[in-house]
Amino acid sequence: MSLHPKITVINMSHVQKVKGEVLLQFITMFSVFLRPTHCRNHTLDLILSHGIDVDGVEIMQPSDDISDHCLVLCKLHIAKTVNSTSCYKYGRTITSTTKDCFVSNLPDVSQFLSISKTSEQLLDVTETMDSLFSSILCLRKVKEKILTPWYNEHTRTLKRAARKMERSWRKTKLEVLRIAWRESNLSYRKALKTARSDYFSSLLEENKHNPRYLFNTVAKLTKNKASTSVDISQHHSSNDFMNYFTSKVDTIRDKIVTMQPSATVSHQTVHYRSPEEQFHSFSTIGEEELYKLVKSSKPTTCMLDPIPSKLLKEVLPEVINPLLTIINSSVSLGYVPKTFKLAVIKPLIKKPQLDPKELVNYRPISNLPFLSKILEKVVSSQLHSFLEKNCICEDFQSGFRPYHITETALLRVTNDLLLSSDRGCISLLVLLDLSAAFVHNIFLHRLEHFVGINGSALTWFKSYLYDRHQFVAVNEEVSQVQYGVPQGSVLRPLLFTLYMLPFGNNLRKHGVSFHGYADDTQLYILSWPGETYQFEKLTECIVDIKNWMTSNFLLLKSEKTEVLIIGPKSSACNNLEHCLRLDGCSVNSSSSVRNLGVLFDSNLSLESHISSICKTAFFHLKNISTLRPMLSMSNAEMLIHAFMTSRLDYCNALLGGCSARLVNKLQLVQNAAARVLTRTRKYDHISPVLSTLHWLPIKH
Repeated sequence: MSLHPKITVINMSHVQKVKGEVLLQFITMFSVFLRPTHCRNHTLDLILSHGIDVDGVEIMQPSDDISDHCLVLCKLHIAKTVNSTSCYKYGRTITSTTKDCFVSNLPDVSQFLSISKTSEQLLDVTETMDSLFSSILCLRKVKEKILTPWYNEHTRTLKRAARKMERSWRKTKLEVLRIAWRESNLSYRKALKTARSDYFSSLLEENKHNPRYLFNTVAKLTKNKASTSVDISQHHSSNDFMNYFTSKVDTIRDKIVTMQPSATVSHQTVHYRSPEEQFHSFSTIGEEELYKLVKSSKPTTCMLDPIPSKLLKEVLPEVINPLLTIINSSVSLGYVPKTFKLAVIKPLIKKPQLDPKELVNYRPISNLPFLSKILEKVVSSQLHSFLEKNCICEDFQSGFRPYHITETALLRVTNDLLLSSDRGCISLLVLLDLSAAFVHNIFLHRLEHFVGINGSALTWFKSYLYDRHQFVAVNEEVSQVQYGVPQGSVLRPLLFTLYMLPFGNNLRKHGVSFHGYADDTQLYILSWPGETYQFEKLTECIVDIKNWMTSNFLLLKSEKTEVLIIGPKSSACNNLEHCLRLDGCSVNSSSSVRNLGVLFDSNLSLESHISSICKTAFFHLKNISTLRPMLSMSNAEMLIHAFMTSRLDYCNALLGGCSARLVNKLQLVQNAAARVLTRTRKYDHISPVLSTLHWLPIKH
């Protein structure tokens, strides 16, 4: 009998036509439920579940008055489901008249134009402006978008006419009506195809600078599993996520304290700069600079914003003065309003293939108010200028710096490794993995004594770091507000780089070459084949790194450290694989490692990397070819550039010395993309097609 769409109790005595192997698989899979279920001690009933956890199975004694079968009882763990029948949700409806309505209802804001002199005044002004914007554009029930938005009134009318003609023909069986029905049906299908194509064209055009939206849209249209949009509300609540993300940081800190319980944080007294070069305060900005910042920022909106960022850009001339007052007051007073220090976390699954039931498979994506990100950009811009002017940044740190990208970092490392291989040396490449749970007092010490920030600027950073809170929002459910620093803030990458400033000196004193990009660090050392004892320096360096990280509340994950031996195939490399020990643990070198998105192999041929590019590119090309009939030429080309050309171009400077055989593999990908885009037949010559598209061949 059927108890649930995914729960079934099967009477095994009725199963007559099941093959023995299949039946054996069923019995093996659900052997936990196999007990006598009949008065004759026969096992006749099984519980088969799909997607629902079942436990607490009990078998009651049979009653002769009812049946000679036992009663099977079990507990079903059914996830909470969201009612999808409702077509309304809370939101803000933005129409063509919203801007005029907002401006007409905006009261006099001249009271907010004077710079606040105290933090209390700044907080009052910020909260008043938020409530003012929210009252003008309040939340209301809006109708959700239908699943087929291209199905408009025109297509609906054509469909009704076709159905009416069909009924007339079926009633009379006249040939003239059958012909009219066929023509009417063709008109409807043509109009529907045109409407669908126009809808997706406008959708892709609006989001052409949003790769994540394009990926999810194509994944949904092709009905594959590449989309990261998972209905997480069916598996976990908002409090579950909040408790997990909080405990994750606490676990890292507890582990660090356990590893070195008697360690005290050692603030190094070395100054990188002279006392004359100090950064005392941030400068106020003008209307023109704020206008450029707001207009150039992405119109991302979170639930904490009192007004959608898209509408804020439209009404910016009317509200720019009070916004400018809030930002200038913040940098002048060295105070960040509390409303700017509250973040909403959206859990996002790391990979589409991972199990959504496991909390470890999610990463916290923090969303901050739009104006708080503008304030962080003002501070980040001035801090960047100060660091570059005084050459404070680490020379071999490429993360979040002008003219420094992942490609430049990989080029430097690859060049050094190739030069050592040309000389016949053996190189050892180590990729470190670390977790950050740093404390604020260490970071403030870095700013004051290593960077030279003091005065109101240092006070601003203290206000920025302390008393921050965050919560998790899953659909319309909100978790408890807890303390925490958001991971998605504008300043976080730069602040982490400053926190790691002394890290490079620890590596240099061991004679180990290195290059970093944010928290990804590459260590490499070279030696002649008969002098593998040089690699002992790397072991000592790893131990020193771990001790330094522990004292600075950073955790080095030894189990995730990857090692690659690069050099000639000889017995020295084989012996090195057996004797290599890092952090007291034996480490086996890998045949290939992923380094900043590029697969490195032992001979630096990049063959594994190119094979991975081709595999991923053909996967996306297949999805695009499915959607090609409903896309225009320009939109299809945009998708191909977003999904495929971006992969072919990523770090292409590393492919300069590749063999013609490997380059030809990438050329086949480009040829296939050109055929899909132009709908060229398989055996037609491709060179004229590439010339028409103005696509350079891969080798160029």
